[in-house]
Amino acid sequence: MNPKVNFFFNEAKQWKKEFEKLRTIALSTELVEDLKWGCPCYTYEGKNIFLIHGFKEYCALLFFKGALMKDPDHILIQQSKNVQAARQIRFTDVKQINDMEQVLRAYMFEAVEIEESGAKVEMKKTKEFEMAEEFQNKLDENPALQKAFKALTPGRQRAYLLHISSAKQSKTREARIEKCIPQIMEGIGLKD
Repeated sequence: MNPKVNFFFNEAKQWKKEFEKLRTIALSTELVEDLKWGCPCYTYEGKNIFLIHGFKEYCALLFFKGALMKDPDHILIQQSKNVQAARQIRFTDVKQINDMEQVLRAYMFEAVEIEESGAKVEMKKTKEFEMAEEFQNKLDENPALQKAFKALTPGRQRAYLLHISSAKQSKTREARIEKCIPQIMEGIGLKD
């Protein structure tokens, strides 16, 4: 038990019992408990295996390499089509967690085995992500913008591509592009 993680459990306004039960199960695996991204994260030899986090509608275990797990119980959920590696197991009450305790422990150990094996999730290349037509047109019109965009790291490029293409209306995509241009020109990522 890592004392710097205690605040997450002590100050939880929602999912308190669920978080505590998930922590008990996680600690029984003898993984190292740490705090990452403001959430309890469980690691093996310094590698992230899973974390506990909560949302308005549910709390969850998030397995960093969940896409590689077998999932015989069909309980792993891909958060959105753009999440490539991570998978969640979601809960809405402590009874679900109690009923699934042995299964959860098995999934935790499988996640460790995957990490030990050195297996990696094959990630889509940046060029495989959808580029909004409006953004492509802007890049074609502005060689300096195109050069600045290509100079960004692949992760920063993907963040912009996802942000822009996720807008349903062309007008919104165009507004997002205009707002992002100064950051792109400065070599700054969307969330920097």
